[in-house]
Amino acid sequence: MKNKINTRLVGIAILAIFSTLIGITIVYYSLFQSQIKTDLSVSAKLLRDTHYFENVDIDTKDINLSFEDSELRVTWINKDGTVLYDNDVSFNTLGNHLDRPEIKEAFKNGSGEIVRRSDTLNKNTFYYAVLLDNNTVLRVATDAESMFAIFMSVTPIVLLIILLIIVICIILSHVLTKQLLRPIEQMVENLESSDYSSPYRELEPLSTKLITQHTDILSAAKARQDFTANVSHELKTPLTAISGYAELLENDLVGEENKRHFYTEIRKNANRLLTLINDIIRLSELDRKDHEPGFENLDLYEIANECLEEFRMSAKSKNIAVSLSGKECKLYGNRDMLKELLENLVSNSIRYNNPNGRVEIIIDNKDNRPVLTVKDNGIGIPLSEQDRVFERFYRVDKSRSKTSGGTGLGLAIVKHIVEIHNAKIKLDSVPNVGTSISVFF
Repeated sequence: MKNKINTRLVGIAILAIFSTLIGITIVYYSLFQSQIKTDLSVSAKLLRDTHYFENVDIDTKDINLSFEDSELRVTWINKDGTVLYDNDVSFNTLGNHLDRPEIKEAFKNGSGEIVRRSDTLNKNTFYYAVLLDNNTVLRVATDAESMFAIFMSVTPIVLLIILLIIVICIILSHVLTKQLLRPIEQMVENLESSDYSSPYRELEPLSTKLITQHTDILSAAKARQDFTANVSHELKTPLTAISGYAELLENDLVGEENKRHFYTEIRKNANRLLTLINDIIRLSELDRKDHEPGFENLDLYEIANECLEEFRMSAKSKNIAVSLSGKECKLYGNRDMLKELLENLVSNSIRYNNPNGRVEIIIDNKDNRPVLTVKDNGIGIPLSEQDRVFERFYRVDKSRSKTSGGTGLGLAIVKHIVEIHNAKIKLDSVPNVGTSISVFF
């Protein structure tokens, strides 16, 4: 199929190029362009010989250059670029012409010419400028519409060639399009069929790609639908609690001794709501493909030490010991993301730990690759659930997660940051023994 299409397209291209270029462009446009330039040159020299433009102090009202049968524009420019006369528009309204290429060339070489497109007239205009004895420049110009007169002499032949090319192209395009689209239409109809085989081997990569993309789009749509449902559920829980507590307080249905408890619960649920919204916004930012994070050379040990200091107080309040071991470890990454990754891993290890437990942060180099490991001796994760802990809103211990302020998005954020840094993550966990999460950069 590929060879047939290429052969036919080449044939159409050759026919169109040779017929059009040989029959029209080379012969008639070259002739037209040469004729226009010659006519402008002659006109400029004739006007120069009229002696109208010998004295720059002449009253330009005495100059009458109106042309009935041809559109010839005459402009007289002083040596400083100001326009002294123009037979087409009022010269007072024209700006300085010293920067015009044809004017520059005339002052330098005695004459200058250029062809340019007029934005106001939407056509090609030919300019020819000649330097006068009094160091002023006389410029003449005409529009490209006079090409029509030359073109009319060969109109029957040109129209016949164009008509022939159009008819041939329409017929061939119709046939080729029909042949090309037939297998593609069949492929589109069979996107949901994994057993579909393209009738042309050249279309097999496209067919595989489309089917894969279709499957990915359906998966993404389902994931988005699930995410929306989960977000709605997660937001509804604290909002319902806040609304319920507030309604009881508003109607004075709570005794004075219980009001403080209700206020505390409202504050806790409001904080949980804010944390949840912030995590959702952060995930959306990480999902953006058009955002390029700023990478730099960093010391992973230094970042881990900063995180350790931040968690000492919260860990101490729960009787959990947090320690850091390792040495300086250089890597290329984003500081804020790496710090966020560490904070999520350490906060999870503290949240799902036992009283008098411990959390270890280990920075190491293995096979010249920086490795970050966060270990704890907490509740652990059952083997059946280890593949799902990086899913959004998935919690192993739902009751503990909600009471401790967890949103179920921490490890999902970790997974995104790991992917952005082209790293790999490894999870080892045993229930009631502990959990170890390592990131290999």
